Amino acid sequence: MFLAIDIGNTTTMIGFFERGKLAGSFRIASRHAVTADESGIMIHQLLEYHAGKNKTVRKIGISSVVPTLTQIYSSMSEKYFGLKPLILNYKTEIGFKVLYDDPRQVGADRLANAAAARSAYGYPAIIVDLGTATTYDILDHNGDYAGGLIAPGVWTSASNLFKKASRLFPVKLEKPDKIIASDTANSIKGGIYYGFIGQMEYIVGRIRKEIGKTEIKVIATGGYSDIFIEETSLIDAVDPALTLEGLRLIFDGKS
Repeated sequence: MFLAIDIGNTTTMIGFFERGKLAGSFRIASRHAVTADESGIMIHQLLEYHAGKNKTVRKIGISSVVPTLTQIYSSMSEKYFGLKPLILNYKTEIGFKVLYDDPRQVGADRLANAAAARSAYGYPAIIVDLGTATTYDILDHNGDYAGGLIAPGVWTSASNLFKKASRLFPVKLEKPDKIIASDTANSIKGGIYYGFIGQMEYIVGRIRKEIGKTEIKVIATGGYSDIFIEETSLIDAVDPALTLEGLRLIFDGKS
């Protein structure tokens, strides 16, 4: 069994693969105060629940944007699984070029997403990852990582709005019944929901213009990706496990 761990700022996704196929996944909070023991016991229990008692983890791959948690999960891997994990970074052989001015600045999750999208959907392609931040990553005509954009995440922006505006209040992130609202709750919902769609459609349009190709696939991933799919024809595929699949391809692709 290959265990893939994607550590984000808000949540950590964990997936286990058998014979190259995702057999199960779960999402837990990225608690900065978690210990190696807590994470080890939790993952063992979740694996036992999802996969049964007699499954053996033979390799672990990690992508992380939280350095402190990278170390904690590395220690957990060695203590509880007896394995030194493979950590995705700019030095890792990923099978395509990274055209960033300084490849060290590209998040590991963005590299994993690019690897998975390249394999599953072809290129050129745009990967939109909707998490704590919203990232737009581009695979060019050669399948190389051309770069991208980083914007505030949809809920990150909304949370800051609630903090700064004393008379506004948190609402559920969902599509409102109509765009012209007649109450404050739906005004906020509409502004967040349609405002983000407008951002996404504009940015993707500009990327298509700059890359010189209108026929370019758009793949969405991340915790908020499924909320917007019904409202825009922009997104060709929603793939919540894209980062996990990228880790498998990079570190366990031949199995």
